[in-house]
Amino acid sequence: MDLAFTAEDRAFQEEVRDWIAEAFTPDLRAKVAASKNGYLDKEGQVAWQKKLYEKGWVAPNWPKKYGGPDLSASERYILNMELSAAGTPPVSPMGIAMVAPVLMAFGSEAQKEKYLPPILRSDVWWCQGYSEPGSGSDLASLQMSAVRDGEDYVLNGSKIWTTHAQWADMIFCLVRTSREGKAQEGISFIVFPMTLPGIKISPLPTLDGPAEGQQEINQVFFENVRVPISEALVGEENQGWTYAKYLLQFERGNAYAPGLKNMLSKARKIAGAVEKDGAPLSRDPDFARKMTQLEIKVAGLDATEQRIFSALSAGQAVGPESSMLKCQGSETQQAITELVVEAAGGYGAPFVRDNWAVARQGANADLPFPSYSVTSATSYFNYRKTSIYAGSNEIQRNIMAKMVLGL
Repeated sequence: MDLAFTAEDRAFQEEVRDWIAEAFTPDLRAKVAASKNGYLDKEGQVAWQKKLYEKGWVAPNWPKKYGGPDLSASERYILNMELSAAGTPPVSPMGIAMVAPVLMAFGSEAQKEKYLPPILRSDVWWCQGYSEPGSGSDLASLQMSAVRDGEDYVLNGSKIWTTHAQWADMIFCLVRTSREGKAQEGISFIVFPMTLPGIKISPLPTLDGPAEGQQEINQVFFENVRVPISEALVGEENQGWTYAKYLLQFERGNAYAPGLKNMLSKARKIAGAVEKDGAPLSRDPDFARKMTQLEIKVAGLDATEQRIFSALSAGQAVGPESSMLKCQGSETQQAITELVVEAAGGYGAPFVRDNWAVARQGANADLPFPSYSVTSATSYFNYRKTSIYAGSNEIQRNIMAKMVLGL
């Protein structure tokens, strides 16, 4: 990929920067800085995504026929890079980046017309129903049943680790519609409202704490939930495994490098503010070595992503490369949060229930600890999940070993 941006690319980069400077308000910046994972509460997240929608940038990878902005490969790279560098909230992927591509590829025309426009406008919030209490990384073993009863499926079972289910209007869900043959051959992909009778949402407390507006994961129970098959079933019955693998390419194949650069920048600032033996921690040889190693890793990942996304722009599909990006990106995220906790030291220990309230007080204002320590521990604990979701990194390495090395 030729990274010598053209004059048009540079003009687009300035347009993006100018827009961010106006749209990413000080209040939003404060809330993101105090978020354990970069997301806002539902009201703030939807408001931010609608700003991106109004500008035409909320779904840069969508085809123009479905409302995408028809950006070039370099413009998509620039947009992602600048949004990440500014620390803006990431767009919730469940609707725009995950279920939407499946609907585009396998959904009926009626489903596309019904669901894609409100997904693009962020009028409808989606959650994902994949993992179950006994079926996480081994997704083929899922047991939640969808039994035909006339024109309906009757659903029974539960899903777990369901991110922001408490906010969701809709869910895309893998269910078992047949128990014959191989386990993968009896799975179907369905979509339906979260407001149907028989659905119960139970929050799951996590080590990173229940900060206001930041409760994240849940278990969802389904008891005799009836959904119309004609509206719910995406594609063909018992072909959900194929659609799930297609979706996971989008969940795993994200660009990590721009966000990692932003995380490293924050880590550098903290290390420059912390003293060790009368000098900034950033000058400590051992700490500097760790920081340099991460900078090298991020630079290598950045070059790899540019090569892969250049191939994507030429029409090539994401294959085992998505597993490679997921492994390297998630493990580097974890390593950076570990470095931040090391820099924060004892200041990372206090539990702060409402991080956003603390952030609004300003840097170190009337606080018994530096403001950067507010999320050091919560982010560290939150990012332990990244090497597990979307298929654990052990599974990603198995995929690469099989598809790349032929093992």
